[in-house]
Amino acid sequence: MDILFDQRLIEANRKRALRTLDEKALFLLDIAADEIAERLVVVERQFETAVELHGATGITARRIIQTGKVDTLRRVEIDTAFAQNGETIEVASLEQFPLEEASANLIVSPLGLHLTNDTPGAFIQIRRALKPDGLFMGAIPGAGTLAELRDVLLSTEAELTGGASPRVIPFADVRDVGALLQRAGFALPVTDTETYTVRYDSIFPLMRDLRAMGMANPLMGRSRAPLTRHFFMRAGEIYAERYSDPDGRIRATFSFIYVSGWAPHDSQQKPLKPGSAKIRLADALKTKEIKL
Repeated sequence: MDILFDQRLIEANRKRALRTLDEKALFLLDIAADEIAERLVVVERQFETAVELHGATGITARRIIQTGKVDTLRRVEIDTAFAQNGETIEVASLEQFPLEEASANLIVSPLGLHLTNDTPGAFIQIRRALKPDGLFMGAIPGAGTLAELRDVLLSTEAELTGGASPRVIPFADVRDVGALLQRAGFALPVTDTETYTVRYDSIFPLMRDLRAMGMANPLMGRSRAPLTRHFFMRAGEIYAERYSDPDGRIRATFSFIYVSGWAPHDSQQKPLKPGSAKIRLADALKTKEIKL
Protein backbone atom coordinates (compact mmCIF):
# COMPACT_ATOMS: atom_id res chain seq x y z
CA MET A 1 0.00 0.00 0.00
CA ASP A 2 1.37 3.41 -0.97
CA ILE A 3 1.57 5.90 1.89
CA LEU A 4 0.19 9.10 0.38
CA PHE A 5 -0.70 11.07 3.49
CA ASP A 6 1.38 11.95 6.54
CA GLN A 7 -1.05 10.95 9.29
CA ARG A 8 0.98 12.60 12.06
CA LEU A 9 0.89 15.89 10.16
CA ILE A 10 -2.85 15.57 9.51
CA GLU A 11 -3.48 15.11 13.21
CA ALA A 12 -1.23 18.08 14.04
CA ASN A 13 -3.10 20.23 11.49
CA ARG A 14 -6.48 19.25 12.95
CA LYS A 15 -5.37 19.96 16.51
CA ARG A 16 -3.91 23.34 15.50
CA ALA A 17 -7.17 24.24 13.75
CA LEU A 18 -9.05 23.35 16.94
CA ARG A 19 -6.79 25.51 19.12
CA THR A 20 -7.19 28.53 16.84
CA LEU A 21 -10.86 27.83 16.15
CA ASP A 22 -12.33 30.08 13.45
CA GLU A 23 -16.00 29.13 13.22
CA LYS A 24 -16.50 31.16 10.03
CA ALA A 25 -14.03 28.86 8.26
CA LEU A 26 -16.02 25.76 9.18
CA PHE A 27 -18.83 26.42 6.70
CA LEU A 28 -18.02 23.32 4.64
CA LEU A 29 -18.41 21.07 7.67
CA ASP A 30 -21.72 22.80 8.41
CA ILE A 31 -22.89 22.17 4.83
CA ALA A 32 -21.97 18.48 5.04
CA ALA A 33 -23.67 18.12 8.43
CA ASP A 34 -26.90 19.69 7.19
CA GLU A 35 -26.94 17.57 4.04
CA ILE A 36 -26.35 14.31 5.91
CA ALA A 37 -29.08 15.18 8.41
CA GLU A 38 -31.54 16.06 5.64
CA ARG A 39 -30.88 12.75 3.92
CA LEU A 40 -31.30 10.89 7.19
CA VAL A 41 -34.69 12.48 7.81
CA VAL A 42 -36.22 10.72 4.79
CA VAL A 43 -34.99 7.28 5.91
CA GLU A 44 -37.95 5.52 7.50
CA ARG A 45 -35.99 3.96 10.30
CA GLN A 46 -35.08 4.59 13.93
CA PHE A 47 -31.42 4.02 14.79
CA GLU A 48 -30.63 2.76 18.26
CA THR A 49 -26.87 3.38 18.20
CA ALA A 50 -25.08 5.86 15.93
CA VAL A 51 -21.39 6.74 15.53
CA GLU A 52 -19.85 9.94 14.18
CA LEU A 53 -16.35 9.37 12.78
CA HIS A 54 -13.94 12.32 12.98
CA GLY A 55 -16.52 15.08 12.79
CA ALA A 56 -14.21 17.73 14.31
CA THR A 57 -16.64 20.12 16.03
CA GLY A 58 -19.34 17.46 16.34
CA ILE A 59 -21.80 19.50 14.30
CA THR A 60 -22.84 16.43 12.29
CA ALA A 61 -23.51 14.47 15.48
CA ARG A 62 -25.68 17.29 16.80
CA ARG A 63 -27.57 17.61 13.51
CA ILE A 64 -28.45 13.91 13.34
CA ILE A 65 -29.52 13.90 17.01
CA GLN A 66 -31.85 16.79 16.18
CA THR A 67 -33.57 14.65 13.53
CA GLY A 68 -35.00 12.45 16.29
CA LYS A 69 -33.89 9.39 14.35
CA VAL A 70 -31.09 8.42 16.76
CA ASP A 71 -31.35 7.14 20.34
CA THR A 72 -27.69 7.20 21.41
CA LEU A 73 -24.55 8.47 19.71
CA ARG A 74 -20.81 7.81 20.04
CA ARG A 75 -18.18 10.25 18.78
CA VAL A 76 -14.74 9.17 17.55
CA GLU A 77 -11.93 11.72 17.16
CA ILE A 78 -8.15 11.91 17.23
CA ASP A 79 -8.08 13.63 20.64
CA THR A 80 -10.35 14.21 23.64
CA ALA A 81 -9.87 17.97 23.11
CA PHE A 82 -12.58 17.74 20.43
CA ALA A 83 -15.22 16.98 23.09
CA GLN A 84 -18.06 19.48 23.44
CA ASN A 85 -19.71 20.32 26.76
CA GLY A 86 -18.14 17.46 28.68
CA GLU A 87 -19.16 14.74 26.23
CA THR A 88 -17.14 11.54 25.92
CA ILE A 89 -14.81 11.15 22.95
CA GLU A 90 -13.39 7.82 21.84
CA VAL A 91 -9.85 8.43 20.59
CA ALA A 92 -8.70 6.85 17.33
CA SER A 93 -6.70 7.70 14.24
CA LEU A 94 -8.32 8.55 10.94
CA GLU A 95 -7.57 5.04 9.71
CA GLN A 96 -8.26 2.74 12.67
CA PHE A 97 -11.69 2.87 14.28
CA PRO A 98 -12.41 1.52 17.81
CA LEU A 99 -15.69 -0.06 16.70
CA GLU A 100 -16.75 -3.56 17.70
CA GLU A 101 -18.15 -5.82 15.01
CA ALA A 102 -21.91 -5.36 14.46
CA SER A 103 -22.10 -2.67 17.17
CA ALA A 104 -23.82 0.26 15.42
CA ASN A 105 -27.01 0.84 13.48
CA LEU A 106 -25.78 4.07 11.87
CA ILE A 107 -22.29 5.41 11.12
CA VAL A 108 -21.67 8.87 9.65
CA SER A 109 -18.37 10.25 8.33
CA PRO A 110 -18.29 13.98 7.52
CA LEU A 111 -15.25 15.05 5.49
CA GLY A 112 -12.66 12.67 6.89
CA LEU A 113 -12.29 9.65 4.61
CA HIS A 114 -10.42 11.54 1.86
CA LEU A 115 -7.37 11.66 4.15
CA THR A 116 -6.94 7.91 4.60
CA ASN A 117 -4.11 5.97 3.01
CA ASP A 118 -6.22 2.80 3.03
CA THR A 119 -9.69 4.00 2.09
CA PRO A 120 -10.89 0.50 1.07
CA GLY A 121 -9.81 -0.75 4.49
CA ALA A 122 -11.65 2.12 6.20
CA PHE A 123 -14.85 1.24 4.32
CA ILE A 124 -14.48 -2.41 5.32
CA GLN A 125 -14.04 -1.43 8.99
CA ILE A 126 -17.21 0.65 8.81
CA ARG A 127 -19.23 -2.11 7.15
CA ARG A 128 -18.10 -4.67 9.72
CA ALA A 129 -19.02 -2.33 12.58
CA LEU A 130 -22.59 -2.03 11.31
CA LYS A 131 -25.30 -4.37 12.49
CA PRO A 132 -27.16 -6.20 9.71
CA ASP A 133 -29.29 -3.64 7.86
CA GLY A 134 -27.27 -0.81 9.44
CA LEU A 135 -26.65 2.36 7.45
CA PHE A 136 -23.47 4.22 6.55
CA MET A 137 -23.62 7.84 5.38
CA GLY A 138 -20.69 10.03 4.49
CA ALA A 139 -19.50 13.18 2.79
CA ILE A 140 -16.16 12.94 0.94
CA PRO A 141 -14.45 15.77 -0.95
CA GLY A 142 -14.18 14.56 -4.53
CA ALA A 143 -12.62 15.30 -7.90
CA GLY A 144 -12.87 18.95 -8.82
CA THR A 145 -12.30 20.18 -5.28
CA LEU A 146 -9.80 23.07 -5.27
CA ALA A 147 -9.12 22.53 -8.97
CA GLU A 148 -8.42 26.23 -9.41
CA LEU A 149 -5.91 26.34 -6.55
CA ARG A 150 -4.17 23.19 -7.82
CA ASP A 151 -3.76 24.73 -11.29
CA VAL A 152 -2.53 28.06 -9.92
CA LEU A 153 0.06 26.60 -7.54
CA LEU A 154 1.46 24.26 -10.19
CA SER A 155 1.65 27.09 -12.72
CA THR A 156 3.30 29.46 -10.26
CA GLU A 157 5.95 26.98 -9.17
CA ALA A 158 6.70 25.98 -12.76
CA GLU A 159 7.10 29.62 -13.71
CA LEU A 160 9.31 30.58 -10.78
CA THR A 161 11.41 27.45 -10.36
CA GLY A 162 11.01 25.41 -13.53
CA GLY A 163 9.54 22.47 -11.57
CA ALA A 164 6.58 21.59 -9.41
CA SER A 165 5.71 19.52 -6.34
CA PRO A 166 2.25 18.44 -5.13
CA ARG A 167 0.57 21.24 -3.17
CA VAL A 168 -3.08 20.09 -3.26
CA ILE A 169 -4.08 16.54 -2.39
CA PRO A 170 -5.70 14.27 -5.01
CA PHE A 171 -9.45 13.71 -4.68
CA ALA A 172 -11.36 10.58 -5.68
CA ASP A 173 -13.82 10.35 -8.56
CA VAL A 174 -17.44 9.56 -7.65
CA ARG A 175 -17.34 6.34 -9.69
CA ASP A 176 -14.25 5.15 -7.82
CA VAL A 177 -15.95 5.82 -4.47
CA GLY A 178 -19.01 3.87 -5.59
CA ALA A 179 -16.79 0.96 -6.60
CA LEU A 180 -15.08 1.03 -3.19
CA LEU A 181 -18.45 0.81 -1.43
CA GLN A 182 -19.31 -2.29 -3.43
CA ARG A 183 -15.86 -3.78 -2.86
CA ALA A 184 -16.29 -3.28 0.90
CA GLY A 185 -19.51 -5.31 0.83
CA PHE A 186 -22.14 -2.60 1.20
CA ALA A 187 -25.59 -3.38 -0.11
CA LEU A 188 -27.64 -0.83 -2.09
CA PRO A 189 -24.74 1.67 -2.39
CA VAL A 190 -25.63 5.18 -3.56
CA THR A 191 -23.27 8.02 -4.50
CA ASP A 192 -23.98 11.49 -5.82
CA THR A 193 -22.12 14.76 -6.05
CA GLU A 194 -22.90 18.31 -4.98
CA THR A 195 -20.60 21.15 -6.06
CA TYR A 196 -20.22 24.38 -4.09
CA THR A 197 -18.51 27.50 -5.40
CA VAL A 198 -17.07 29.83 -2.77
CA ARG A 199 -15.83 33.31 -3.62
CA TYR A 200 -12.93 35.12 -1.97
CA ASP A 201 -11.35 38.56 -2.27
CA SER A 202 -8.00 36.94 -3.08
CA ILE A 203 -5.95 33.79 -2.65
CA PHE A 204 -4.88 34.84 0.86
CA PRO A 205 -8.23 34.44 2.69
CA LEU A 206 -8.72 31.14 0.83
CA MET A 207 -5.40 29.85 2.18
CA ARG A 208 -6.31 31.08 5.68
CA ASP A 209 -9.59 29.19 5.55
CA LEU A 210 -7.85 25.99 4.45
CA ARG A 211 -5.45 26.22 7.39
CA ALA A 212 -8.37 26.94 9.73
CA MET A 213 -10.05 23.79 8.40
CA GLY A 214 -6.92 21.76 9.22
CA MET A 215 -6.29 21.28 5.51
CA ALA A 216 -2.68 22.39 5.17
CA ASN A 217 -0.77 20.16 2.73
CA PRO A 218 -0.34 16.68 4.36
CA LEU A 219 1.19 14.85 1.40
CA MET A 220 4.21 12.67 2.11
CA GLY A 221 5.73 13.80 -1.19
CA ARG A 222 5.33 17.51 -0.47
CA SER A 223 8.26 19.86 -0.78
CA ARG A 224 9.71 20.84 2.61
CA ALA A 225 11.03 24.14 1.26
CA PRO A 226 8.99 27.08 2.63
CA LEU A 227 7.13 29.17 0.08
CA THR A 228 7.99 32.83 -0.11
CA ARG A 229 5.70 35.84 -0.09
CA HIS A 230 6.79 36.48 -3.68
CA PHE A 231 5.47 33.02 -4.60
CA PHE A 232 2.05 33.74 -3.13
CA MET A 233 1.90 37.23 -4.64
CA ARG A 234 2.49 35.73 -8.08
CA ALA A 235 0.02 32.92 -7.36
CA GLY A 236 -2.55 35.54 -6.41
CA GLU A 237 -2.02 37.33 -9.71
CA ILE A 238 -2.41 34.12 -11.74
CA TYR A 239 -5.50 33.13 -9.74
CA ALA A 240 -7.10 36.52 -10.45
CA GLU A 241 -6.24 36.28 -14.14
CA ARG A 242 -7.75 32.82 -14.59
CA TYR A 243 -10.53 32.42 -12.04
CA SER A 244 -11.98 35.79 -11.10
CA ASP A 245 -15.49 37.14 -11.67
CA PRO A 246 -16.21 40.59 -13.14
CA ASP A 247 -16.22 42.09 -9.64
CA GLY A 248 -12.64 40.88 -9.11
CA ARG A 249 -13.40 38.15 -6.59
CA ILE A 250 -11.92 34.69 -7.19
CA ARG A 251 -13.74 31.35 -7.23
CA ALA A 252 -12.88 28.18 -5.30
CA THR A 253 -14.69 24.92 -6.06
CA PHE A 254 -15.53 22.27 -3.50
CA SER A 255 -17.16 19.07 -4.78
CA PHE A 256 -18.62 16.69 -2.18
CA ILE A 257 -19.45 13.06 -2.85
CA TYR A 258 -22.36 12.01 -0.64
CA VAL A 259 -22.41 8.27 -0.05
CA SER A 260 -24.70 5.77 1.60
CA GLY A 261 -24.68 2.02 1.89
CA TRP A 262 -26.29 -0.67 4.02
CA ALA A 263 -24.85 -3.65 5.82
CA PRO A 264 -26.35 -6.67 4.05
CA HIS A 265 -29.57 -8.19 5.41
CA ASP A 266 -32.03 -10.76 4.07
CA SER A 267 -34.87 -8.22 4.10
CA GLN A 268 -33.20 -5.95 1.54
CA GLN A 269 -34.17 -5.82 -2.12
CA LYS A 270 -32.01 -7.98 -4.37
CA PRO A 271 -31.58 -7.90 -8.13
CA LEU A 272 -33.32 -10.64 -10.09
CA LYS A 273 -31.20 -13.46 -11.47
CA PRO A 274 -30.40 -13.22 -15.19
CA GLY A 275 -33.09 -15.00 -17.24
CA SER A 276 -35.70 -14.89 -14.48
CA ALA A 277 -37.91 -12.25 -16.15
CA LYS A 278 -41.49 -13.41 -16.82
CA ILE A 279 -42.21 -10.91 -19.60
CA ARG A 280 -40.20 -9.78 -22.62
CA LEU A 281 -38.95 -6.18 -22.60
CA ALA A 282 -40.54 -5.61 -26.03
CA ASP A 283 -43.94 -6.67 -24.66
CA ALA A 284 -43.57 -4.42 -21.62
CA LEU A 285 -42.74 -1.47 -23.88
CA LYS A 286 -45.48 -2.45 -26.34
CA THR A 287 -43.08 -2.36 -29.26
CA LYS A 288 -41.85 -4.79 -31.90
CA GLU A 289 -38.71 -6.77 -31.13
CA ILE A 290 -35.98 -6.33 -33.72
CA LYS A 291 -33.46 -9.16 -33.72
CA LEU A 292 -29.87 -8.22 -34.53
